[in-house]
Amino acid sequence: MSDKRRAEIEAKRAKLAELRKARADRQKAETERRQSEIAGPSTAARRDVDDLIFSLVGPTSPGRPPPSDNLSGDATPSSSVPGTPPRPTSSLHALLSASGRVSRQSDVASDRYSLGTTMVGTANSGTDHVVDRIMTPRYVPDLVDVEQELFELPQRERVIYNKEVQTTAVDTETSTAQDAEDQLRAVFQRERDEIDRVRARERELEEESEALDREIEDEIRDLTEDERAAIVGEPELRDFVDWSSRIFGRILSSGYDYIRDYTSGAEAGGDDTEGRRVKRVCAFYDERYGKNRSVTDIDWSPKYPELSAAAYNKNPAALNEPDGIVAVWNLHLLERPEFIFHSQSDVLSVAFSPFHPNLLFGGTYAGQILLWDTRARHLPVLKTPLSAAGHTHPVYALTLVGTQNAHNLVTSSTDGTVCSWLVDMLAQPQETLELVHAGHNKTGEVAITSLAFPDNETSTFWVGTEEGNIYQANRHDRAGAKAGLNAHEIYRAHSGPILGVHFHPLAGPVDFSDLFLSASADWTVKLWRAQGLGRAGGSGAAAKAGAAPHSVSPLYSFDEADDYVYGVRWHPQHPAMFGIADGAGRFDLWNLNMDTEVPVVSTAVCAGRALNKLAWDRKDGRRAALGGSDGRVYIYDIGDMGVPRETEWADLQRTLAGISGGAQTNGTSDGDSRGIVAGR
Repeated sequence: MSDKRRAEIEAKRAKLAELRKARADRQKAETERRQSEIAGPSTAARRDVDDLIFSLVGPTSPGRPPPSDNLSGDATPSSSVPGTPPRPTSSLHALLSASGRVSRQSDVASDRYSLGTTMVGTANSGTDHVVDRIMTPRYVPDLVDVEQELFELPQRERVIYNKEVQTTAVDTETSTAQDAEDQLRAVFQRERDEIDRVRARERELEEESEALDREIEDEIRDLTEDERAAIVGEPELRDFVDWSSRIFGRILSSGYDYIRDYTSGAEAGGDDTEGRRVKRVCAFYDERYGKNRSVTDIDWSPKYPELSAAAYNKNPAALNEPDGIVAVWNLHLLERPEFIFHSQSDVLSVAFSPFHPNLLFGGTYAGQILLWDTRARHLPVLKTPLSAAGHTHPVYALTLVGTQNAHNLVTSSTDGTVCSWLVDMLAQPQETLELVHAGHNKTGEVAITSLAFPDNETSTFWVGTEEGNIYQANRHDRAGAKAGLNAHEIYRAHSGPILGVHFHPLAGPVDFSDLFLSASADWTVKLWRAQGLGRAGGSGAAAKAGAAPHSVSPLYSFDEADDYVYGVRWHPQHPAMFGIADGAGRFDLWNLNMDTEVPVVSTAVCAGRALNKLAWDRKDGRRAALGGSDGRVYIYDIGDMGVPRETEWADLQRTLAGISGGAQTNGTSDGDSRGIVAGR
């Protein structure tokens, strides 16, 4: 349940509590008001009735107290008859009339009384209503003859308010008790109506409370397994979890020291030797994706220096997983890859597009070329068909050549074909070039295992083969050379398959782009100088002329490896530095200006497991990515050794001159002597 929904439920609960409190306060106030109203009118009405009865019949029993006020105004004053207690005039006239001893009756008495046991009384001064009662005397008093002087009091003037339009005339014959009873009934009716309204409001509050309780229960109830599976299976949720977990992983994996004290000076232990400058930064590995797999190729992102892509082969123990994968690793996310891409076959080569940083290309063991997009899902967005129009053998090498507005993907396979593709159309190759060598004994095919273009070159390239030779070839016809393999020049020195070829980058004031290195399964690395073009035509022209192929010898051979040399790369900034990754799990760093016999730094990366590939980051060459056969990608930092001095290019020229002349040259570089040995 979201925080927003929880806040809404809590607000409803608070509102419900306020309503219940207000209801209780209202009930209490209403009860007090009702009690006060009932007590007031009922007491007043009862007092009026008692006074009326007392004024009519007097006290009916000894010891009864008189009314509080003499409302009738007809009692005989005690001063008129000395020694006689005051008694209402109405009672006296009634008794005299009953005995027949009063002969003189006043007009008022005749109007107000009648003979017999029926007595009619006029209204008292407290009310305008008339009460008719049948009175039965409880006793007959003993009458005595007395002489009394009767005084006839004038009748009080009755003032009656008559509202002719709005109200009807008040019936003077209405009983005071009936009015009090009607008043009490009206009060009781109002109380019942108020109670009904309160109860209705309480029922509404109870219903709202029950609805809120049901809603809260529905919100916080436990989900079933099917409901959990349905929620977890939502693509939006998976994307959100994947995105947010990557962000938290980057934060947790960052090595920034948040409590560093910048006022304490430099840290101790800053005096590093050359061997200590090569430090392991991290090792990328995921048990789910890297188990029982080997890293077959590595490439760095041209736009994001923290991203590197690694290609993997098949996991023979996991039949339900994809045969090949490509993992994009982030230096700020160590526990898991940033992206994972799937393939139906082992991925043998991978490359970022330098012109579209979201695109990755891969070559597979089945001969397919795949295109992945980091903005899409795991599957490739484009791929070549499995047909004879493209490659039918494993694709061990691919590269992108050209410019931003005109570039192609060039791939090579062990079937001897080199294909050129448009990056947005992989249905069929734009160009197909078959490399055939007529001098082969059994087949004319050239099994290509590596391919390299010199910098700023889009037509001429060099390929390494399974037979151990290196050939130069052209994509198009040009002056003095035809498209295809140049069989007249063979770079022959290795005795095993060529596993890597790399040309010197264009960096610095001196152009060394004609130099290239080759790594082989014969445990050696060779330094070559590419020969000029146009010495001979294609293979067909050389065969017609009957000229023997010309063998090109290497400038130098580095024989310090203890196993197959799987990867070799020039440093992108330092002109005399290159790195080697071999089958013994060692990473060797060479500097030709310092020593040509042994590497300046040799580091055991993964003892007992081979290092298959090596790649320098494209930003400044400070970090090297090494792919191992154990499924791990090792990142090493070489420190300041990759920063060249201004004299490095001139020193390399002298070194190459000494190598080419076959002589020993003594020099002073930092007080050390350099021995230059001729090519072997």
